[in-house]
Amino acid sequence: MKTIFAKIIDGEIPAHKVAEDENYLAFLDVSPLVMGHVLVIPKTAVDYIFDMEDADLSGLTLFAKKTAVALKKAFPCKKVGVAVIGLEVPHTHIHLIPMNNVSDMNFAKEKLKPSQEELASAAEKIKAMF
Repeated sequence: MKTIFAKIIDGEIPAHKVAEDENYLAFLDVSPLVMGHVLVIPKTAVDYIFDMEDADLSGLTLFAKKTAVALKKAFPCKKVGVAVIGLEVPHTHIHLIPMNNVSDMNFAKEKLKPSQEELASAAEKIKAMF
């Protein structure tokens, strides 16, 4: 069965994309910890990040770095936090989270519920920084 991320890649589910190339995709988390929370995924589904081929993992990391640089410009913060949890969706994904405090990376806290308009605006801000 296809994961939600595979459906996003295939265009079956809409997403607020911020960056894309032939191998990787970055889009906004619809239930972000903070505004600007981005997910970075490979287009080839692999459940566990450390099961990825070395070249693919390197490519994903470099794609995430470019995305994080644009994200930090769009959402000024002390740092862009990076998390790989991988329990929610069986498709490798990296969380990029603008953070000013360690609590910005607390996955146990209540998530934001931004409108589609707010997400679209956030995505445009990030895309403009590439």
